[in-house]
Amino acid sequence: MQEIRNATHIIRWRQFAHKGYAAFASLHKVICIGVLSVSTLSVAAKAQASLSPSSRGKISVPLSSEETEVGKELSELTVSASMAPLTQLQAARIVCVLSRQDIEQAAAQSVNDLLKLVTGVDVRQRGGFGIQTDISIDGGTFDQVTLLLNGIDIGNPQTGHLSADFPVSISDIERIEVLEGAASRVYGGQSFGGAINIVTKHDRESCVELAGKGGSFGTAEGEARISLSTGRFSNRISGSGGRSDGGTLNSSWQKGQLYYQGDYESEALRLDWQLGFSKKNYGANTFYSANYPDQYERNQRLMTSISAETKGKFHFTPQVFWHRSWDNFELVRGTTFGENFHRTDVYGLKAGGHVDWKLGKTAASALLRHDNILSSNIGKDIPQKDGLGVYTRSDNRTTVSFCLEHNILLQHWTISAGLMASMTSSIDHRFRFYPGIDIAYRPSSQWKLLFSYNKGFRLPTFTELYYKSPTHEGNRDLKPEHNHSFSLGAEHKWSGVETSVRAFYHHGTQMIDWVMYSPDDIFHTASFGLDNVGVQAQGRVSFPKLYGHDTWLRSFSAGYTFIHQAKHDAEGVVKSNVAMEYLRHKVVANLSHRIVSRLSMSWDFRWQERVGSYLSGGELVPYQPYAMLDAKLQWDAPRYQIYVQATNLTNHRYYDLGSVPQPGTWVMAGARWRLKL
Repeated sequence: MQEIRNATHIIRWRQFAHKGYAAFASLHKVICIGVLSVSTLSVAAKAQASLSPSSRGKISVPLSSEETEVGKELSELTVSASMAPLTQLQAARIVCVLSRQDIEQAAAQSVNDLLKLVTGVDVRQRGGFGIQTDISIDGGTFDQVTLLLNGIDIGNPQTGHLSADFPVSISDIERIEVLEGAASRVYGGQSFGGAINIVTKHDRESCVELAGKGGSFGTAEGEARISLSTGRFSNRISGSGGRSDGGTLNSSWQKGQLYYQGDYESEALRLDWQLGFSKKNYGANTFYSANYPDQYERNQRLMTSISAETKGKFHFTPQVFWHRSWDNFELVRGTTFGENFHRTDVYGLKAGGHVDWKLGKTAASALLRHDNILSSNIGKDIPQKDGLGVYTRSDNRTTVSFCLEHNILLQHWTISAGLMASMTSSIDHRFRFYPGIDIAYRPSSQWKLLFSYNKGFRLPTFTELYYKSPTHEGNRDLKPEHNHSFSLGAEHKWSGVETSVRAFYHHGTQMIDWVMYSPDDIFHTASFGLDNVGVQAQGRVSFPKLYGHDTWLRSFSAGYTFIHQAKHDAEGVVKSNVAMEYLRHKVVANLSHRIVSRLSMSWDFRWQERVGSYLSGGELVPYQPYAMLDAKLQWDAPRYQIYVQATNLTNHRYYDLGSVPQPGTWVMAGARWRLKL
């Protein structure tokens, strides 16, 4: 057992709480336990050496009420962005977290809406309720981010446009964790620009939840959730469905999803399993081309995974996962002109583990992953004798990766260094190496200084390689993207006030984009050198903590990101469709306050300026900066919640991606009810 000391406190770390979500530490992804703030987490005390091999972070707190609150906070800020789980006191990477409280306060219609609140994340949503959304980090592209559900990679190798089809609703989520910057040695090759992990609730009481909401543009949605816990087993199943007219031309949608999650825990073993299904049908307006306003799309996804963790000195953490996606796209709705069918499968097996010893924490893993696509448009021709109905083309690739990491944990320092070796069958069967090092220095209990260097890579999607239509043409000769990512930051925390600053430089080579070389050209995939340089600052004030008692104001947070991009290629480009359309400026702010009794209000403000342009009437029109104000009024009781929320209160008409118009003010009212069984 180790002690963490400062001038006034002695806090003994004994073991992590045996809560459902604690098992995700075994997945070696971004790991957080408890309720965290949306702002970047900051260090709270000096870290000294590593935890005991069996520890999971329970705190024995001092006697005074003030010290008790500090102890409770430290137990909740247990975070890791390395292969081996480290406490937040030890972690050497910046992790941004949307807590359950942040999620409940936000005037968000979907999981994708929630990510708009994170300062460094760019969310380009084509329609309401997250029907289709492109998510990127630090000025990168939507294909450069690893999306995970409870630590399981659910990215789509067909295209990143479909990666954010989560089979969970907002009410299923405990928190959302965001790691910015390359992290291939932790998350695998596709974590080129960062990673986002959706962590679902792990209720330990048997209960039933029912919810419904409705509002503008004929929008209605209902959901149900049941949790059952018996002995060592816990099971949760949820389902939801909805429809809407969409708010703009050809943007109506219908969707449904079903999600099941279970776990088993004994003194020697922890098991987790999940199964999810989602289905969406929606008008795609001008999603992929301004020349065809009557596009339509149908998506389905089925995913499942099983993971485990043994207990003891050595933690063995295997994973098995599979997910399948179906995509049917109509360039002209109701016709076969430009129609495509795609089916994508991803299979994976990962074996890893970590051990604590005198020189720190050491972790290792091996991953075998296979991607396969059947399509009417993407891939190599299937021999006619082997035809599979509408699927006339196919392709596949197998990736083998090995990762090794060691963490040195000292009183004032954490040094986390690792290396990934990866080989992909579609390239040349050679292993390539991707190193990384993260360093944290804690000069005092309130400050943490951080430096990181990580090298990342990304394989081209099957769409970038093969897709061909009247408006787009892929390139079979594309090579993997590579990225050298540097980050320098500082965090400070004092008496309810958290602040952080971060500067980053991402040097990219063979970066992939869809570009036009002349005004009358179609989009081609091409690659070139591209660098992103940026700074980020954010802060949060918890007024009850600041003043030591309950206050009318609950919290205020604000953040700002600036990015500058430089292209290292002399060839002129008239129009970029992805990589060079980035947010130069983004400002976010949130204010939460109580009105009376259980009635509270939350305000979300966002202002952003995007570089680039979109096609309108055959002309290039620059993106205009815009501001967005959302609000949520809610009444919270122990067993129910009633709310009214509105997005885009100023009814501003704007374009966030291509020539797709966004809806005006969208008002929703809803209620949620919870009953113990």
